[in-house]
Amino acid sequence: MSNHYLTAAEVDESARRLVSRFPEACRLRRIGTSRGGRPIVMLSVGHGPRHVLVVARPHPDEPVGGTTAIALAEQVARGARRSAATDPAVVTWDIVLCLDPDGAALSRRLEEATAGAAPGLESYYRTAYRPVAAEQPEWAPIESRQLPESQALFQVIDELRPFLQCSLHGVEAGGSWVQLTRALPGLAAPFQASAAQLGIPVQHGTFDALYWENPSPGIHVLPPPDSTARLAAGSENIGASTWCAPGRHGGVTAIVEVPMWATDLADDLSPRPDAASLLRGLSCLVRDGGRQVTAVLDKARGFLPPAQDSPPGRVLAWMAGGLYDLVAESWEPLVRQAADDPRRITTAQVSALEVVARRQPLRAAGLLLRLLGTADDAAAPGLYRDLDELFTTWCADFEKALRLRWVPVRRQVEHQARTVVAAADAALADSG
Repeated sequence: MSNHYLTAAEVDESARRLVSRFPEACRLRRIGTSRGGRPIVMLSVGHGPRHVLVVARPHPDEPVGGTTAIALAEQVARGARRSAATDPAVVTWDIVLCLDPDGAALSRRLEEATAGAAPGLESYYRTAYRPVAAEQPEWAPIESRQLPESQALFQVIDELRPFLQCSLHGVEAGGSWVQLTRALPGLAAPFQASAAQLGIPVQHGTFDALYWENPSPGIHVLPPPDSTARLAAGSENIGASTWCAPGRHGGVTAIVEVPMWATDLADDLSPRPDAASLLRGLSCLVRDGGRQVTAVLDKARGFLPPAQDSPPGRVLAWMAGGLYDLVAESWEPLVRQAADDPRRITTAQVSALEVVARRQPLRAAGLLLRLLGTADDAAAPGLYRDLDELFTTWCADFEKALRLRWVPVRRQVEHQARTVVAAADAALADSG
């Protein structure tokens, strides 16, 4: 199993080699075209009447998914994981190799920057690119955007009617967790066992599923549509997302998150009596960091490309337009809970929000440094130096505060692949 992230080109080449090695089991087809004219390709393995749909690289700054996709395809083709779900005569595995090829192209140096034995956060944030929500294929339908990438995925879901969709995600720091659109009781035990064996903490509490149901450690289930316990923000129309599309055919979606850098605080269930003050401090941290990046951006607007002509520029404008406040405000209910009951909030919950508070300004700073580094203006070098000093300090503070440790890529991939197979077994049993 690879110990580095495969680039988009390496993923494509690996898929072609699999088709050559296993021509009776494997086949490739183009299912759509990106906004930038790049092909969206799906590798299918097996000929079973039931379908598992795997979606890699829905976010271009989460490189693990492409590597996991190839690992899963090879395992099914070789018959390496013997279970009902990995029997190619029972289940066909349909694997979208990269849902956002345009975004992956803008993160094209990310795999190289994280290829060392223990890379640091600086190398990651200097090369990663994550589009605005309305340009993320899974999330764009919630924002009333009909992207061609989203439409390609919707069409495949309606064609194949998968009993399970697995979306392969990665988080910069923290632990591992799974979000489900419907409960899969058989998933928790193998998921937790895999994490323990590979030394990856299970994330207890996460910003991404802050108000979802949490029936088991690291397992989060989407509340019913009429529930008031929704995502922190932006989830009012989550039913329009690609995550929920398999539900109209009786299927379920699992969003599988694995960390690049782990923190043992992620599964620390000790109460934090000072949680209310800590959470208020994190709100200030994300707002203050955002203000500092925006101040540099404001000085550079006169010579940077217009936001509408620059994907990184659109992200910076989106973040400066209220995203920092939205993030900070979304955990206000937790602040009130902590004030009412000082022992109700755990160290793990606080650490999950600290990851978010620290990463938001870093994502923006990394993008702005890329723009300033190529700008042809006399003011650019000075602004770059000022922001770079902040950026390096923030990265060092992030690593120190959360005691981050790099998770080898082979472990990230192994855990994600195991979790996907366990979800497939559980969903197949659940669907009869």
